[in-house]
Amino acid sequence: GTWDAFECAVRAVLGQQVTVAGARTLAGRLTERVGEPVTTPVAGLSRLFPTPQALAAANLDGLGVTGARIVALKALAAAVAEGRVAFDRPNEEVVASLVELPGFGEWTAQYIALRALGEPDAFLSADLVVRRMAAGGGAALTAKELDRRAEAWRPWRGYAVMHLWCAASDRNNRGEM
Repeated sequence: GTWDAFECAVRAVLGQQVTVAGARTLAGRLTERVGEPVTTPVAGLSRLFPTPQALAAANLDGLGVTGARIVALKALAAAVAEGRVAFDRPNEEVVASLVELPGFGEWTAQYIALRALGEPDAFLSADLVVRRMAAGGGAALTAKELDRRAEAWRPWRGYAVMHLWCAASDRNNRGEM
């Protein structure tokens, strides 16, 4: 739903150029500072993920998030709160509305389409890992070369991205990268 997509989009911004563990830490800090307290029987679950309205109004200084990421997070939250970004619209419209926000390029918008919206044809042609893996061991393809090659994969390019990421992870785990 819309709530899950918003959380995924926030996590996508937090995860830019940091490790998965680092992104998880930042999301925890954000939730601790901005999320509404909740009482549950689940140990460790004490706050809800922040709403777009709460995040748009929050002071995010001192969380360990860069200034540019703070701008992106607050722009996303405000756009969702105001209805300029609505995750229940067609995926192409969501992607187009995201790339208009500061800090959101095509990669981030396509990543959100893939992970949050389940868009089977979302494609991250600028992703270095995808470009390397699609080259089959040679020099990384350019984004343009990869876009041309990926035309044959429509309408399932998102699955190709996931496959290439998994293959890279497998190679990395075997010490081949």
